[in-house]
Amino acid sequence: MSVTSEKTDAVAQTAPAASAGYAGGVSGIGGQLLTVDSASAGFITGAQINNRPVTRPGEVLEEVPGLIVTQHSGEGKANQFFLRGFNLDHGTDIALFLDGMPLNMRTHAHGQGYADINFLIPELVGGVEFHKGPYFVRDGDFASAGSVRIDYLDSVPKNLALTSIGSFGYRRALSIASAPLAGGNLLVAADAQVYDGPWVVPDALRKISTVARYSQGTALDGFSVTGMAYAARWTATNQIPERAVVSGLIDRYGTLNPTDGGDTSRFSVSGKFSATDTTGVTRASAYVVRSQLNLFNDFTYFLNDPVNGDQFHQLDQRIIGGGEALHIFQGDLFGRPMENEIGVQTRTDTIRVGLFDTTNRQYRSGILDDRVLETSGAFYFDNRVRWTEWLRTAIGFRADGYYASVASDTPANSGRARDGIVNPKLGLTLGPWFDTELFVNYGGGFHSNDVRGVTATVDPASALFTTTRAPFLVPSTGYEVGLRNRSIAGLETSVALFRLDFASENLFQGDTGTTEPSRPTRRFGVEWTNRYAVTPFLSLEGDLTITNARFSDADPVGNRVPEAPTTIASAGITFGEPLGWFGSLRFRYFGPRPLIEDNSIRSRPTALLNGRVGYAFENGVSVSLDILNLTNSKSDQITYAYVSRLPGEPAEGLIDRVFHPVEPTAVRLTVAGRF
Repeated sequence: MSVTSEKTDAVAQTAPAASAGYAGGVSGIGGQLLTVDSASAGFITGAQINNRPVTRPGEVLEEVPGLIVTQHSGEGKANQFFLRGFNLDHGTDIALFLDGMPLNMRTHAHGQGYADINFLIPELVGGVEFHKGPYFVRDGDFASAGSVRIDYLDSVPKNLALTSIGSFGYRRALSIASAPLAGGNLLVAADAQVYDGPWVVPDALRKISTVARYSQGTALDGFSVTGMAYAARWTATNQIPERAVVSGLIDRYGTLNPTDGGDTSRFSVSGKFSATDTTGVTRASAYVVRSQLNLFNDFTYFLNDPVNGDQFHQLDQRIIGGGEALHIFQGDLFGRPMENEIGVQTRTDTIRVGLFDTTNRQYRSGILDDRVLETSGAFYFDNRVRWTEWLRTAIGFRADGYYASVASDTPANSGRARDGIVNPKLGLTLGPWFDTELFVNYGGGFHSNDVRGVTATVDPASALFTTTRAPFLVPSTGYEVGLRNRSIAGLETSVALFRLDFASENLFQGDTGTTEPSRPTRRFGVEWTNRYAVTPFLSLEGDLTITNARFSDADPVGNRVPEAPTTIASAGITFGEPLGWFGSLRFRYFGPRPLIEDNSIRSRPTALLNGRVGYAFENGVSVSLDILNLTNSKSDQITYAYVSRLPGEPAEGLIDRVFHPVEPTAVRLTVAGRF
């Protein structure tokens, strides 16, 4: 008798593939494990991921119910994420992984948890495992709101060549090929893209992403070794003040600093191993990543320097090494089926992080240039028991330890820091009764803070630090009650009530472009998720999340959490035969949000509709047409409120909404061939 749920995701298995570039194939060596029992955890297939017509690669992750993926800058910069009442900035409190490698960067130049997924090749995705809340033993830093684990394919049944052209200078070329080699499979892929966008100053995005993987064996007994390389450069139209557009100084797609932008690169080597014997399943992974980012931003214009302007250069260079090993073994407790999972994780970052004043990307003066070594280790254990046909429990814990040293060019801010945290993880599953399961989950989580704020004692002429030291690790506590029902053939519906308390919120600061520790918060809300496979060739989906987010301490400035979304909703329809017509229609609603603590300045809602129609021919050629922002909505991708200064304005500046607009209606034509 299995300890975990014996139900399979029939909806995922029968969903149609509505993408000209869907590759299919085999995935899983050292990859997906069973998701932990919860109403808000799940698995998404590669076909489902690729069914979405999207503006940018990261948006395919909006297939995770309740997750918003957007952009407030140039296309080479990391996406902005929203989930469960969080503005997650570029990754704070949502842990992202690709093939076992963590994507969130700690002690990063542009904000704690910065996670760049622009190098993602959606057609290579074999599956995505997601969890929400801090209930799962494999999740540590940055995972309080949730975690998303992406696995690439190990091989494809047919080679794929794809090209796309579209509005605003969009061009893309992709090739994926695999072949048997020495008892295993060799897979190679290359993805190149250029894009200008509708901006007065073109994005001029130029990027290339490559993957090479060798694998042998199966998901339970095998190994893989993967190399990835990525590079991009771009010009950015960052968020702009509303008053600059209203006054006619610039138009909606204009910029106040045409030299904003940046370049980035990422190189990695990783390996995964899986083995099964009479004691259970053993899995291990290891990785080395080298990344670099140069980012030029000007968010406040002439507030700090009325002569030269406020542009600054953020530099981040790092090498990351780490890995994970786990073992799942079967047993029994008082004659009841039992499963134990034990694992260890480790990670070390060697970092150079800098902040410099610039004008038109030219160096003027240095603010800080620090060297950081940050390392961590974790041990986790989970015990899962099936007591009866209708009762299962999961009891576990996770222990994390951190050490860091900072060598700052401001000697007073150098130092060492240590911290540790132990969190319980508890789960109870009842049922199924009438094809309905009930879930109760509780768990502790945390996020780490930028360690420079932990060791700093003086302000290096920047608002990046305060003289009050920040805590190294900040705890969170989550609670969830939910149900999942499959009583109607093909329909899976789930409802979850959740609460999450944080000892300190990380908030975006406009004058530095980083996240900074703030006050304690409490969130509670409800999620309703539906996936309906009407037939093998027609599926429907609909999701709704409503969240109340408040600071939990008293302060005269107010108790609203800036940029915390109250309502997120989405709906979609997908149809497709193996040959012939296919299509997809996706609606996404991103509700209004408070922009400052007293709720006196709010954002407007954003409602977007994207569509796709295509045809798959018998000779292996597929053609599709995507129409993005079908209704030509004049909505905003992101909205903030902070003080900035335009030419001629008072020296103290003005507080105003600053926004990054949604791109107007765009079309993209894709032709793909399989051979």
